[in-house]
Amino acid sequence: MKLLFRIVIFTLSVIAAAYFVGGVFLQGIVPALIAGLVLSIIHITIKPILLVVTLPINILTFGLFSILINAVFFWFVSTLINGFSVVDFMSAFWGAVVVSIVNALSRFIID
Repeated sequence: MKLLFRIVIFTLSVIAAAYFVGGVFLQGIVPALIAGLVLSIIHITIKPILLVVTLPINILTFGLFSILINAVFFWFVSTLINGFSVVDFMSAFWGAVVVSIVNALSRFIID
């Protein structure tokens, strides 16, 4: 149930990123669902490992490096999925910021 909730939140956050960020484009709800699924799987499996590996630089940057990691994930997912595209890295960065804000708000409201 928690995984399904996380996928829904990631899907809504991808839709919000496409709405608020100029360089992020979606072509329907199906690419948003697939992007939410892939992003949630990446955040569950790969992100904890990368956060441990990049812990020294995260400490030096007060955690801001994790936003760059999220931007790389966001941009990577856009290269995998047809119908979901990100124009450049700055769009991926701001899209990742929107995704992070929506996820943080959802965790704050639900938990």
